[in-house]
Amino acid sequence: MILVSSYYFYMSWNAKYIVLILFTTLVSYLAGRMLERAEGGKKEKILGFAAVVCLGVLFYFKYFNFFSASVSEMLGLFFVPIDPIVVNLVLPVGISFYTFQTVGYVIDVYRGEIPAERHFGKYAAFISFFPQLVAGPIERTKNLLPQIKAEHYFDYDSATYGLKLMAWGYFKKLVIADGLSQYVCKVYDAPRSYEGFALVLATLFFTLQIYCDFSGYSDIAIGTAKLFGVDLMMNFKSPYFSQSLKEFWGRWHISLSSWFRDYVYIPLGGNRVGRCQHYANLLLTFLASGLWHGANWTFVLWGGVHGIGLILEDLLLGKKESRRIWRMLRTICVFSFCAFAWLFFVSHSIVDAWYVITSALNGIGSPLEYLRRGFSSIGMGKTKLAAEACFWAILFYVDYRSLNEDVIEKIGNWGVVARWSLYICLALLVLFFSQKGVATEFVYFQF
Repeated sequence: MILVSSYYFYMSWNAKYIVLILFTTLVSYLAGRMLERAEGGKKEKILGFAAVVCLGVLFYFKYFNFFSASVSEMLGLFFVPIDPIVVNLVLPVGISFYTFQTVGYVIDVYRGEIPAERHFGKYAAFISFFPQLVAGPIERTKNLLPQIKAEHYFDYDSATYGLKLMAWGYFKKLVIADGLSQYVCKVYDAPRSYEGFALVLATLFFTLQIYCDFSGYSDIAIGTAKLFGVDLMMNFKSPYFSQSLKEFWGRWHISLSSWFRDYVYIPLGGNRVGRCQHYANLLLTFLASGLWHGANWTFVLWGGVHGIGLILEDLLLGKKESRRIWRMLRTICVFSFCAFAWLFFVSHSIVDAWYVITSALNGIGSPLEYLRRGFSSIGMGKTKLAAEACFWAILFYVDYRSLNEDVIEKIGNWGVVARWSLYICLALLVLFFSQKGVATEFVYFQF
């Protein structure tokens, strides 16, 4: 039932692309079975073949045109004109997520960390489990596959917790993220039409939008899985309260950052090598992470900025300070650095990103006029700003409390009147303040 539902769910977007999931699922399944019986050098060949095939499908659909255009531009620099080869393809939704899940499975079998799954249907359900199929979390075999195979019974507490988590995810996505997206798209679709504080606002708004959009999806996916008695891994944990970039990447998109750590960074040598090699491994991992997000040099640059930031942090900063004022300053610095890096992520080109950087402070000599023009040029009035600020306050309050406790579980211990009043208020906020007529596609569906 889970397998059929998951395939139907995916085919509702584009039926023919179910072939890709079936193909990569079959290749990784057969590779796992063969790895268990293989010995010596044959295991490396099987692993290499499976990785090349699965990642090759991802490369063809997501990166072929980007690679072709980049080669053409590079040859043009050496006066070798050549037209790029362009393939007209639609990027399959979620291909980066389920490809990494299949590759992770084969590597785990190769390492002997898990046995190969013998039941193809159950393995296929693990790869295509619909709540996390199109935008994660990128699940590990050891966590999800045993749950797919286990017998489940309806659990009231788990199901109600999942529904509350889903409601919170809908609030973050439909109220905050979609509310901010209209301003972000207005500015970053035509950045040269704006200058000064408008560019700063759009960048700050995207910093909140991308978090609420993606963490909102993760909450909905994890909550939906709980209705089936399945526990998916946590994908976000109050990342904007981090006191270092290292801590940020332990709290942001945890399933992806841990995937790159275990399957790229550590195999390269991690931090068990000399300092120079360690930093090279770190930078390479983040460049690869940036490229995973999209076929554009802006994503690679975004990953590189974070990699360089982590290197500088390791070189220049010591241990965490215990005094509150220094903790607050470090948190503000990390948030500001991440907001700066996001401008590369949201920009359509490096040229656009450079324009934002060089034009963001235009007019700052008159601070009040600088602020007024910023809000006015993007069309945000006082009433709208006040409403949005209230939503942001709710978000950051819950995130701050979530650093030390499970807020949803704690609310569940309140009295009936208090907790149901809160549930109804949250539902009304979603109903009345969700953006009407605004595209609600999740940002990470494009990856």
